[in-house]
Amino acid sequence: MRTGGGAARWALVLALLRRCFLMASLGLRPAGGQDGDGCGHTLLTPHSGTLSSKNYPGTYPNHTACRWWLRAPPGTSLLLAFGDVDLEPSEHCARSSLLLADPQAGTAYGPYCKNAVPATPLLVTNSSSVTVLFNSSSHRSGRGLLLSYATSQHPDLVSCLVRGTHYTQEHISVYCPAGCKDIEGDIWGNPSQGYRDTSVLCKAAVHAGVVADELGGQVSLSREKGITLYESAFANGLHSKRGSLSEKRLLFHRACGDTLEVAAFNASSWWHEVDALGQDRAWVAERAALGSAGHSWAADPSSEAAWLELDLGTRRNITGIITKGSSEHNYYVRSYRVSSSRDGKNWKPYRGSSGQEDKVFEGNSDSHGEVFNAFIPSMAARYVRVTPQSWHQRVALKLALVGCQLARVRAPRPYVPSVPEEVPVPTSHPASRTPIPGVALDPQQAGSMLLVMLLIGGFVLLCSSLLLLAFLCHRKRKLAAELNCGVMKGYPKVESSQVCSLQSLQPPGSMLTSFPTPPMLGDLGQTHSPEYAEPDLLQVSPSSQPGPSTFKPFPDEGYTLPLVVSHYDVPGKRHEYAEPLPPEPEYATPFCEPEAAGTHRSPCPAGLPGCPALRYDAPTLRPAELPGGGRTAGPGGVETRSAEGSPGHCPLSHVYHEAL
Repeated sequence: MRTGGGAARWALVLALLRRCFLMASLGLRPAGGQDGDGCGHTLLTPHSGTLSSKNYPGTYPNHTACRWWLRAPPGTSLLLAFGDVDLEPSEHCARSSLLLADPQAGTAYGPYCKNAVPATPLLVTNSSSVTVLFNSSSHRSGRGLLLSYATSQHPDLVSCLVRGTHYTQEHISVYCPAGCKDIEGDIWGNPSQGYRDTSVLCKAAVHAGVVADELGGQVSLSREKGITLYESAFANGLHSKRGSLSEKRLLFHRACGDTLEVAAFNASSWWHEVDALGQDRAWVAERAALGSAGHSWAADPSSEAAWLELDLGTRRNITGIITKGSSEHNYYVRSYRVSSSRDGKNWKPYRGSSGQEDKVFEGNSDSHGEVFNAFIPSMAARYVRVTPQSWHQRVALKLALVGCQLARVRAPRPYVPSVPEEVPVPTSHPASRTPIPGVALDPQQAGSMLLVMLLIGGFVLLCSSLLLLAFLCHRKRKLAAELNCGVMKGYPKVESSQVCSLQSLQPPGSMLTSFPTPPMLGDLGQTHSPEYAEPDLLQVSPSSQPGPSTFKPFPDEGYTLPLVVSHYDVPGKRHEYAEPLPPEPEYATPFCEPEAAGTHRSPCPAGLPGCPALRYDAPTLRPAELPGGGRTAGPGGVETRSAEGSPGHCPLSHVYHEAL
């Protein structure tokens, strides 16, 4: 109990408690209610509610009083959230005051006024019933009071005036009390875009269809990056405003909010219109699809009870409905009722959370805007029927249903033990059998067969591995042998018995004579190729016939010049060879300068002591085959010898064949 000094304060508290005890003794206290001329907006439910003084948030009237009785379910206690307490200050709150009392326990909290506000915005009581007393006398200013409550099961209770800017975390989960819809406060945005973070949180939750205003409930949302423009919308009986850029926006989480596909439309009647030009226009039921362009469905003007029916094809979990009028002719439905059915014959009206009266939904206020209304709680049905209650000019409607697939929860089948008709008499040697029809195996025999199968499989696998290993080894050896013989893939393969390498070939019909050639610096590791092409030695074998050669044969080999007229005539079987032009030298003369007598050029380059002179082999020619008796004429008519170390030796001298 909150204590304080002063006889006037105690007198006020005792007077209020005496009135509460009197009402309780007379049995006049209901489960929840109000009494007095100073009561404002009030919505009381067993789990949560909201109450305010008269004219809130305007100035509360003089000489008024109001009493509210709050009760929670047994086993729970009450939590009270002070949204606003703006009562004219006075000594001991004698002029205007707020007092919370528990008649059963004899405790009281208060009185409160502007100069004696509650210490915390949330008051936790230990009682399931609380009486709220408000009274006013002559005063000049003050908004009055706004109070919300919930049971102890919802410790995250917030007031109806809490905004998104009051939070800094990205994810928010709070409990909104019932009755916040009609509390003064602005919201900017719509369910699809989100809401500006300056919007009143619980009121925006009602607009988005997350909670029902008559019930309240838990709300989960996230604060994300804001957008440039928030469009206004009308949903669940609330109008939102058009808002500008904000740093953050509020996005409410909805688990079941997809647009449902409609399998078929049906209606009580449809309007067959003939316009001023004499053209027919059918306002049939299929035109009621929200995504269709052009005119909508319209009922026949002569029909009294018009309705529109939607077949979803299968049962769905329906959480809301979106309606729109016919913008071309300014026709729309202002209010309607909803019924559902599983078979299309037996219809059940939707009554909302109260469950006592058929709920009338607030529809469109113009022909071009879309209006969303949530079904809280949701309904599971295949057929949905919409019955217009009021409209503008004509019954015309486009709509869509919102929901998701119905979650099927299969109940577990009850266990029914099977009782055999005949119970076999047990024998001294029971046989163990498998329950598979037509199969009877002894467990010992089954184990033996399994062991044999495993052994056979292992043996087959081992043999396969050995064969594969032998094949790989053979292939590796074959590849190594081919690489050693210089045989490469893509070239004709020769047998190793005939030719294995070029080094094993014997020179045909002549001996070899060595001629020295001094190595060049930097080319010590390279082999100098002959200046003239040599015959293809790979095709020579002792048993094979020599193929046609590109070299001109010698006269002693039986070659005679054929009778030819031009270079293109080949009268015989032998090939004709082109003769070099007479004015030009027959062969290119190597670049070599004669050295002076008495000088000797070392075949080994400087800086490499002990290196041998490079040599190359050429066929030995007879002296008659060399011009000048085995001597060659160098440049300028200087005579040179072929032997190494002779006078006038040129390291680049070569042997030339005489032209035929």
